[in-house]
Amino acid sequence: MNEKLKKFNQQLAKSEARLRRAQHEEKILEHQMKQLTRKERTHRLCTRGAMLESFLIRPEVLTDDDVMDILKQAFSQTGMKEAVAESVKQRVAGEPLTK
Repeated sequence: MNEKLKKFNQQLAKSEARLRRAQHEEKILEHQMKQLTRKERTHRLCTRGAMLESFLIRPEVLTDDDVMDILKQAFSQTGMKEAVAESVKQRVAGEPLTK
């Protein structure tokens, strides 16, 4: 009887150690996913910021507030919000944005 209990305790200890290793590995993987997501977002922001700057005349002299005002004016134009919403809808549906 004592031998069985000892064996079960050893199995329990091994299982607990495996569980701790798996939990640690899970944390590492979650951290890696967060870093990849952050890198993708940073890349997207830089790319889209460059796209925006390509449409501005002398962007280096404009302040952040100036650019925000320009964007507010552009997106308040009639049909702009609908056009953006339609583009998003098409992209989500897997359709090409241009025909």
